[in-house]
Amino acid sequence: MNVLVVCQYYYPEPFRLPDICQALMEEGHSVTVVTGTPNYPEGVVYPGYEKGARADEVLSGVRVHRCPTVPRKKGAFYRFLNYYSYVVSSWWYLRRCREEFDVVFVNQLSPVMMAQAGLSWAKRHGKKCVLYCLDLWPESLLLGGIRKGSALYRVFLGISRRIYRRADQVMVSSQGFLPYFEDTLGMDSGKIRYLPQYAEELFGELPAVEKKADGVDFLFAGNVGNLQSVETIVEAARLLREDQEIRIHIVGGGISLEKCKELAKGLENITFYGRKKLEEMPQFYAMADALLISLIDDPGMSANLPGKVQSYLAAGKPVIASLNGETARLIREADCGLCSPAEDAQALAKILREAASREDQRLRWGRNARNYYENHFRKESFIETLTQILLENCKE
Repeated sequence: MNVLVVCQYYYPEPFRLPDICQALMEEGHSVTVVTGTPNYPEGVVYPGYEKGARADEVLSGVRVHRCPTVPRKKGAFYRFLNYYSYVVSSWWYLRRCREEFDVVFVNQLSPVMMAQAGLSWAKRHGKKCVLYCLDLWPESLLLGGIRKGSALYRVFLGISRRIYRRADQVMVSSQGFLPYFEDTLGMDSGKIRYLPQYAEELFGELPAVEKKADGVDFLFAGNVGNLQSVETIVEAARLLREDQEIRIHIVGGGISLEKCKELAKGLENITFYGRKKLEEMPQFYAMADALLISLIDDPGMSANLPGKVQSYLAAGKPVIASLNGETARLIREADCGLCSPAEDAQALAKILREAASREDQRLRWGRNARNYYENHFRKESFIETLTQILLENCKE
């Protein structure tokens, strides 16, 4: 089949979609991606892509077209321009596109409006559109300070309903999304399917690394943004500053990184490494005795299952969490770590101390994490299911 993939974000931005597209190519399918100018998460255009450079390129056999997109920079104004510049430019590009595709696959992060171009192309050409929801809209707006029930919220609730309902098939990355689609968006449950993300194949065997003989190392890896509440981890580090055996490592970039560094001034038990390439991450995972994840206290985020959870489980390390909802439920079900309430630094410090003092338990949690990943989040199962759904939607 010839698949049209629509998503605002693609390599070199840190998302799984390129891996998915390459897997489809390896199965003998053709893939064309319509994406934006890469600038996530820092909001600055990546070197080599300035001023429309490399608007068309082939990456691992996947044809990629990059539509002009205003960088997100910082603040709501530029984020609005970033979102809608892609919406308009991708719609305009596909309006003039003469190539025939068998099915449209929308990899929907924020904003949901990124799906518009793919839905419009599918309707004009009598094809079907499969949408994979990784960010729930309009709930994601609440995280940016938009009040639920406000006029702006109601506008985007209407937009979100129309977009999701226009898709022929909707897949969701978290079971926590299912009630929202049925109750708030009023969608038929038969049109919605749960398809959890997988982890990149980096953790079959972690490299040997030289560790300090004493102490326990906790690693946070991923985006350091407004939603991740890394500030809670920093505050927990402050509460633990006298516990010399506990060391915290933060690997990742994002709009909150400098703020977190400022909050951490004077602390010797927390280290920031900035953003690292995917292929460098096994070294950090191997160094860690346990892995950290945190999210803000928000119903929308509580319903989400971040993609890093699968990566953490695949690494075979305990998961120490400061969050609520779906991820907390999974950690307890898998028996692979400890959870504390979102944005509660004291509670996080307490479970960090507990995890640091229980080496045998950490080893057991790590085994449980890997076993749960093997049973629920294998890449092969994901690609097989996605391919089946796309093929089903190719049929007239």
